[in-house]
Amino acid sequence: MRLDKFLKVSRLIKRRTVANEACDGGRVSVNGAPAKASRDVKVGDVIEIRFGERVTKVEVLSVAEAVSKADAPATYREIP
Repeated sequence: MRLDKFLKVSRLIKRRTVANEACDGGRVSVNGAPAKASRDVKVGDVIEIRFGERVTKVEVLSVAEAVSKADAPATYREIP
């Protein structure tokens, strides 16, 4: 699954266009490397998103095309 789509499906970012812009702006990295929106996301990848001073780091637990709002947090695990 594409990185921008995963960010939207998992509800880490609300809109796919915003996720795309965050990737293009260099605010998203996967496994420590800057990532483009088209990068494939696999189970076990560590995604780091920077919004200003706040940094969110998550590990991908599952990849699904469509997830309900209630089940979205089950697709990733926050890393402190």
